[in-house]
Amino acid sequence: MTHRFRRFGLGGMITTLLLTLGLTTAAQPAAAADPNTAYLMAHFTGESATGEQIYFATSTDGLHWTDLNYSQPVLLSNVGEKGVRDPSLVRSPAGDKVFLIATDLRIASGKGWDAAQHAGSTSLVVWESADLVNWSAPRLVNVAGGIAGAGCAWAPEAIYDAASGDYIVYWATISPLNGVDKARIYYSRTRDFRTFSTAQLYIDRPGSQGIIDTQIIEVAGSTGGYRYIRASGDGQISIEGSNSILSGWSRLGDISHLGLTGAQVEGPILHQFNGRNEWGLWVDQYAAGKGYLPLTTTNLASTGTYRVRGTSEYNLGASRKRHGSIMGITQAQYNTLQSRFGGNANRLQSYNFNTRYVRHANYDARIDANVSPLADSQWRIRPGLANASGYVSFESVNFPGYYLRHSNYDFALVRNDGTAQFAADATFRQVAGLADASAVSYQSYGNTSRYIRHYNYLLRLDPISTATERADATFRITS
Repeated sequence: MTHRFRRFGLGGMITTLLLTLGLTTAAQPAAAADPNTAYLMAHFTGESATGEQIYFATSTDGLHWTDLNYSQPVLLSNVGEKGVRDPSLVRSPAGDKVFLIATDLRIASGKGWDAAQHAGSTSLVVWESADLVNWSAPRLVNVAGGIAGAGCAWAPEAIYDAASGDYIVYWATISPLNGVDKARIYYSRTRDFRTFSTAQLYIDRPGSQGIIDTQIIEVAGSTGGYRYIRASGDGQISIEGSNSILSGWSRLGDISHLGLTGAQVEGPILHQFNGRNEWGLWVDQYAAGKGYLPLTTTNLASTGTYRVRGTSEYNLGASRKRHGSIMGITQAQYNTLQSRFGGNANRLQSYNFNTRYVRHANYDARIDANVSPLADSQWRIRPGLANASGYVSFESVNFPGYYLRHSNYDFALVRNDGTAQFAADATFRQVAGLADASAVSYQSYGNTSRYIRHYNYLLRLDPISTATERADATFRITS
């Protein structure tokens, strides 16, 4: 989760945001038999204004990554602390659904680490999806509220238990137990990520040593003699093996021989490379501020075989990638993600104030020069929500699921609520520019006598008659 836990005993250590996106991609869940040929990474980037949200990146080889959505968040939390960290992707055994669980925490709000650890949220944030692009509303599940003195619930992970037909969800909580206040791993069971069993203690290191960032992977063919391998942060990045999820774990080693201890790295990600007996262990180089570093091996149970990949062998893309999750995906899922979150980001340049661009600021819509951050003036021009034939809608790049919408002829950036009224208010017909036919203007879908225009730099929906009004209602589409 974060090295801040080490102060306490680690060895010196968005109704919805994306449920109502108004997407035009009609993606279908891949058949269970479809092979995984690519990878999806979910992660956060740090304690910036939008860094504690969910970001996606894809890869075709598991080592070279491309950021989706122009390195902007893909999922935003509007519940709990309105920030999320440490996302984990969990696929159902049938392959028809993916759950995303994350820490409910926003350090960028200024609360501080001590409060986050000892008086923070005891809930996790959960999304679910059938196709990786259309996600449910985020919801809170209070998994750690019943733990005496619980101060947080951090770095959640989950694994399906075929023997019981449910998921074991596990996370780190700081709480006083037996006179020692430190981080321990707790677990709960669930079948639907809505109803959870009472939290139980799972992993407790001896003495004052805490433990965080545990992840378990099931090893195909029990390579190395173990069905399950887990990696944890407990002063080292410790590797353990077992043939049962909840018991029988043996310590196999760590990666200190590679110069990587809990003082340098955290947030381990375990994953198998598609179609071969090779696994990756990614560790977040938090101490150096470098993001993830990949280690690979053909035997997770033998830490001496782990190899650090050289800088020429991998590329993490544009954004800094912090504690996240990697999952294999099919070619169809990869293509759908590229279609939804790739493509072009556009800006709308004012025709008569050509240094100014349409942007959102505190959810208001206006034209400004020198927009910062630039993403506030970047839009995905989507087929119209109310009519996809000849009409468009403007979705924010950095607030996915939010669109330019007029209400009482005034414009704001508003989350799509899925109603017909919203769709009508956010849909426009693109026509030749009223002041210059080489540019564009936008006629309201529901109020055809009115067009998008700026007035005193604010965006409005007005009837247009004068030359000034025609210029105010004319824009150029730029990249």
